[in-house]
Amino acid sequence: MMRSYRGVLLLCAVLMLNIIFTQRAIHHYYYENYEQTIMFAIANVIMVPIACLIYKQERFVTSKEKK
Repeated sequence: MMRSYRGVLLLCAVLMLNIIFTQRAIHHYYYENYEQTIMFAIANVIMVPIACLIYKQERFVTSKEKK
């Protein structure tokens, strides 16, 4: 099953944002800046449903092309 380049690139971008948000949250937690820690943690949690939506949409597109 082939995936489109657009879906793969979007999922890579979401993964990169997850990594960045996690590192920023850890950095701010270390320096006891808890407001920003919570902000980056929430942003990280929001990225998970976005990734799921992208994956489901691409899976639907590729299964539609297969028929």
